[in-house]
Amino acid sequence: MKRALSYPLSVIFYFFFFLNLLIFHPIQWISHKLGGYSAHKKSVDIFNLFLMRCLNILGTSFSIENEFDLPEDKTCIFIANHQGMYDIPPIIWHFRKHHPKFVSKKELGKGIPSISYNLRHGGSVLIDRKNRRESLIKMSKFADYLARTKRSAVIFPEGTRSRTGEPKKFQVNGMMMLFKKLPDAVVVPVTINNSWKLFRNGNFPMDLGVNVRLKTHQPIPVNSKDPEALAAEVERIIIADIR
Repeated sequence: MKRALSYPLSVIFYFFFFLNLLIFHPIQWISHKLGGYSAHKKSVDIFNLFLMRCLNILGTSFSIENEFDLPEDKTCIFIANHQGMYDIPPIIWHFRKHHPKFVSKKELGKGIPSISYNLRHGGSVLIDRKNRRESLIKMSKFADYLARTKRSAVIFPEGTRSRTGEPKKFQVNGMMMLFKKLPDAVVVPVTINNSWKLFRNGNFPMDLGVNVRLKTHQPIPVNSKDPEALAAEVERIIIADIR
């Protein structure tokens, strides 16, 4: 019965998902052009809340475990494992007070309504994974932007998402650049569980009744450890809580 229901519900989900992409693209453009950063950010926050509501059609629920008072007056570096594209909406929505900006591959910067526009104009950084030198230059400029604005970064150091939930080896170059250039920032390890299950059957049909769980771990001041030791500790903390 669950598998049978997954087909019509997936069709309904994708209809509303793509409808949101199309509706919020001009909303973002108008907000950005007329209201600047603040208005654009609010439109992006609401857009991602709507994406979460689209997932509710599939019976998807979101559990956010955060018992820590994260600072709003300094940069937070959110570091998380990556299980699927739907890791992102709950991060944007639940940590919206911290102005999260993403380290993303450059391919996502064009061709996707709403999403590509936000990545290009919302403060995130788009990198070419095949060009290490250019990526490090862009990460350095990104760190300067974060230091100037006190906004926050989100980085998925596995590089590509895990389709089985099993963690991949962390690529630490991006993290190390942020650690070295943002000594006053706070690292926030985040473990994501279950979002890979949405794609257990591939892109269609989507799985039903998945509980996507995000757990925030104890924040760590960047200047409390040397960058290499901090990167290793963050990886250990995140992976230890993957179920």
